[in-house]
Amino acid sequence: MLRRRVASLLSTTIRSSSISPKPTLSPSPISFQSLHFLQCPNPNPSISNAKGFGFQPQGMRAYSLLSLNDLRGKVPRKQKTRKGRGIGSGKGKTAGRGHKGQKARGSGKLGFEGGQTPLRRRLPKRGFKNPFSLTFQPVGLGKIAKLINAGKIDSSELITMKTLKDTGAIGKQIKDGVRLMGRGAEQIQWPIHFEVSRVTVRAKEAVEAAGGSVRRVYYNKLGFRALLKPEWFEKKGRLLPKAARPPPKQKDKVDSIGRLPAPTKPIPFFTEEEVASSSST
Repeated sequence: MLRRRVASLLSTTIRSSSISPKPTLSPSPISFQSLHFLQCPNPNPSISNAKGFGFQPQGMRAYSLLSLNDLRGKVPRKQKTRKGRGIGSGKGKTAGRGHKGQKARGSGKLGFEGGQTPLRRRLPKRGFKNPFSLTFQPVGLGKIAKLINAGKIDSSELITMKTLKDTGAIGKQIKDGVRLMGRGAEQIQWPIHFEVSRVTVRAKEAVEAAGGSVRRVYYNKLGFRALLKPEWFEKKGRLLPKAARPPPKQKDKVDSIGRLPAPTKPIPFFTEEEVASSSST
């Protein structure tokens, strides 16, 4: 309050001293003593003798009404409503829930509509989703050929789905396996051996024409994880699971059971005549 009164007194003093009377037509020259009002003399000397007002302003100076102790932080003015804190708060006793009833005692089941047929049962069914469908991530032969030329994949060893994942040929989000596609099949000119989940006819013909082989192997969910991330089982202190057999509906779509851990050498294909001859001997 003292600072504000002092500022108001200074402003009124400067205004009163700056007002000069109208000039007269006297021939006397203007002296510099007439500009004495710039020193802002105190028109009321009794104020200077008062307690707490012992100062003599000697010039025009701007005084700011803002000080550090007047600053306030950016605090929300409206406080959060505290329920159940007495009748004086306005939200006491029942805390805005009313009297009795299901909503007063707790929350009901999600989707419950008081006993009538809920909306999820009133709406008709549309479409069909096969729960046994499989999603394979595609990869072309041309991309694999580029990685082999770059030295990231060794063509002399068996190329498994773990090899494709580690070298970046396929993404990390693999669901059920890898499908080998025939894109860029003309770039394959040396024998390569693969072990993938599925293979197209064009890709298989291109690989076999170059002297290589493609084997379709089966892994279940746990076995596929053990193939791609065997370090996870080691971290948990668990052994790798045994290879699972394919279900009856997938027996004609695979050639053999997947091996764990990831193999490095291919399994040779034998014809029925070779198998019969070896068994007879």
